Amino acid sequence: MLSITERDYQRMRDAVFFEGDARRRRMSRFWGLLVLAAVIATAGVISDSTATVIGAMIVAPLMVPILGAVFAIVIGSRPNLVRSVLLIVAGAAAVVVVAYLIGVAVPIDVLAPSNTQVSGRVNPRFIDFVAALATGAVGAFALVRDDVADTLPGVAIAISLVPPLAVVGLTLEAGSGDQARGALLLFLTNVAAILVTGVAVMTVYRVRRTSQAISIALAADDGPAIRSRYPVFLVVALALVIALPLIGASRRLTSSTLETERIASVAEDWVRDSEWQIVQVQYRDGRVVVRALGPPPSPPPAALRRMLDRAGHAGTDVALELVPEERVDLPGR
Repeated sequence: MLSITERDYQRMRDAVFFEGDARRRRMSRFWGLLVLAAVIATAGVISDSTATVIGAMIVAPLMVPILGAVFAIVIGSRPNLVRSVLLIVAGAAAVVVVAYLIGVAVPIDVLAPSNTQVSGRVNPRFIDFVAALATGAVGAFALVRDDVADTLPGVAIAISLVPPLAVVGLTLEAGSGDQARGALLLFLTNVAAILVTGVAVMTVYRVRRTSQAISIALAADDGPAIRSRYPVFLVVALALVIALPLIGASRRLTSSTLETERIASVAEDWVRDSEWQIVQVQYRDGRVVVRALGPPPSPPPAALRRMLDRAGHAGTDVALELVPEERVDLPGR
């Protein structure tokens, strides 16, 4: 049977709880690393640098209070659960504020259309939730088993916590509430997934039963124990509340992607006998935007509308952006 020892229990407690004589030192380390991670992540998003963003993922300490909340739920430690949740909320808010302030100093708006780091984090899908579930399980497993602790850097990279919050701050500063909400949903998705799979893994390892059996389930400052099933039900409910909208969003995204591809094919037929070319077709703001480039005159837009209607897209709103191309020869002397 899977279980933990007294030594494992104390090691896990020391790793994720901010308590005892080391509390002040651990708090200062947490906040110092978090602010630095926020700066690194924000800089990486602004510069559209994946490598820099990955660096922020490795540095960021937000995984610690999240796993602390998981551990507190399982063993029934009310003070540590409250402390961990407050750290998660305060830490997330701090990252958003840091990113917002950096965004104020940047002369350009950092938004999805022009930045892949933003566009990849403002439209969370159900597959993101599935990936976060698996990553959260690995994180909890690494906490329970000290012999696999070397996987934690990989977990930090796989689970995106600070970068979505940096995107929230930057997009809020740029005035895009929709993109900020999407990035916040991605963060909440990842947190909920870690909580769900973390509780599941620790339940499999009988952490609560073991802690009670060795009579150290509650330290001196733990206060009255909480019944573990209530927080577990709350965590599962939170996961469902987040997962269901993600399923709907994934279906809509798949549908819009397929429709965009079909419209792109029709648009290519529309310019086939001209010198124009289709440079971009994307779904934006509830409609499909087709951008075409070429020398005047352009193919008749009405012809494209008729072709779309015949292809079964009569109910689809399409915006056509025509970019005239002008050539000027500058002969040398």
